[in-house]
Amino acid sequence: MRNILDFSPFRRSLIGFDHLFNLMQDAASFDGAEGYPPYDVEQHGEDAYRIRLAVAGYTSGDIDVTTHEGTLVVKGRKEDKLEDRKYLYRGIAASGFERRFQLADHVTVTGANLADGILAIELKREVPEAAKPKKIAIGRAVEPKRIGKQTQPEAA
Repeated sequence: MRNILDFSPFRRSLIGFDHLFNLMQDAASFDGAEGYPPYDVEQHGEDAYRIRLAVAGYTSGDIDVTTHEGTLVVKGRKEDKLEDRKYLYRGIAASGFERRFQLADHVTVTGANLADGILAIELKREVPEAAKPKKIAIGRAVEPKRIGKQTQPEAA
């Protein structure tokens, strides 16, 4: 699939935003063929999120959930222990998968649970106090003291 968004004009004039443009380009070039496992992203309140992945047939031992440098990576590896099976049709995925999610600043993974074939990953945005907006009190201006000679207005 060809990317229809061209960020070249912006890259020339906005210095230091390479990471942002790379994120947008990756999102724009998403290929629907990478559709396994299917997932939902939910928002709960202002700062809580949940990613739900449909991972039928996988156990918690088959799945790794890791975060590194703002990227959440979910990997699934399934070993077919019964190699003597003869499939007439195989519709349940048995191969490995890897799904990546780019996390915004201050978003952390708080937990993950697997139940009924659904992997639920809980996320929370926790903005530190230093990064929150601060209200600056405006005081009353005080006239500065004049130092030196005061000049008298000249008579006309």
